Amino acid sequence: MEKTFVMIKPDAVQRKLIGEVVQRLEKKGLKLVGAKLMTVPQSLAETHYSEHKDKPFYSKLISFITSAPVFAMVVEGEDAVAVARHIIGATNPSEATPGSIRGDLGLTVGRNVVHGSDSVASAEREINLWFKPEEISQYQSPDEVWLYE
Repeated sequence: MEKTFVMIKPDAVQRKLIGEVVQRLEKKGLKLVGAKLMTVPQSLAETHYSEHKDKPFYSKLISFITSAPVFAMVVEGEDAVAVARHIIGATNPSEATPGSIRGDLGLTVGRNVVHGSDSVASAEREINLWFKPEEISQYQSPDEVWLYE
């Protein structure tokens, strides 16, 4: 099974959308195997978003992600990265399809509710940044027999 990293951003935490986002991931069949509510330290934010360091929006992004708690998660399932990205929707909420998290709950790119890893390599990197191995559970969910052939 593949794992991916999903983070509910400060805007969504403040809007009390944690349950809504988690419910959408779980309803699809993804299994929550790690989760924590936390205020992001500056150093973690800078490492996480290092690929954007030279972009004009970088400092605003770091300020935003460290401004209030986030809900960081590891979810697991077959093709978890692609499935989560589909549920999350396009980066720009105005371009995200109705039914996706960003399409239904977001308005602007700067407050787009959720982050999801964009590849298996990114997922592995981000999971290792945000979680210690012992913070990720391994368990068999009873509904897995009904999800996978």
